[in-house]
Amino acid sequence: MKLKSFKHSLCQSLVVAALTLLGGVSMTAQAQQAKPAAANGKTELLWLGQAGFRIQSPGGKTIVIDPWITGGPKAPAVFKTDLSALGKVDLLLVTHAHVDHLGDAPTLAKLNNTLLYGPADMVTPLITLGVLPANLGHRFNKTGSVKPLPGIKVTAVQAEHSSLIVFNNPATGKPESHPAGEAMGYIIEMENGFKIWHMGDTGLFGDMKFIFDRYKPDLVLIPIGGNFTMDPEDAAYAMKTWIPAKMVMPIHYNSNPLAKGTLAEFEEAMKGSKSQIVPMTEGQTLAF
Repeated sequence: MKLKSFKHSLCQSLVVAALTLLGGVSMTAQAQQAKPAAANGKTELLWLGQAGFRIQSPGGKTIVIDPWITGGPKAPAVFKTDLSALGKVDLLLVTHAHVDHLGDAPTLAKLNNTLLYGPADMVTPLITLGVLPANLGHRFNKTGSVKPLPGIKVTAVQAEHSSLIVFNNPATGKPESHPAGEAMGYIIEMENGFKIWHMGDTGLFGDMKFIFDRYKPDLVLIPIGGNFTMDPEDAAYAMKTWIPAKMVMPIHYNSNPLAKGTLAEFEEAMKGSKSQIVPMTEGQTLAF
């Protein structure tokens, strides 16, 4: 998909409107119940807040990643009160075990009888602690790839971050902390070859260049909130130095007061980049 460049100082509404007129990206302003994207042959992303997305593939499959919904302050109300409103989830991905990423994933796995794919040392304690049934967990690690659905491929890639499960032990009534392996990002390839790099939570690392060169993602979902991840300046440095992707979507901001990075700061830091910033607000849907 080829998009004309826009000045990064444009406000979000003008950027999205202009993208829509170009025909490359379409948007619905309200969160909607699941509907296949196969009719227009595009990939649809609905931002659930923080790092959470519902992705509908060109073949009509529904992928959910990092679903912090019932506890997410910016998650669309329709889903906060009824997880089934997401529709049938065909593929469930989690980048690491922190609550704003693991979120409702175990509940969605059981609700949809769908495998939860995630870091091996996160999935194992979820099973041994009884949070996730053994038959609903799939373990894989960085540079490992899976083909969970016809035409869809997911490759686990590096992320610089931590991972911890906080488990409320029903026997003691007290919370417990359990190691949960290493955080990951994902390259998600659709049936038509369109590739998304969901970075999960990460700081800067030089192999971002290797990941881009090896997998050549079309759209990068990059955290900009700071404190726990890259801030806007570091995220822009990564894009301008190592990741010349066609499009970049900032995520993991606007939901936690400790993660203070803003879209405006990212746009300012991205001046001079050839990558098109594609901003979203929680509950919006864009089609690529």
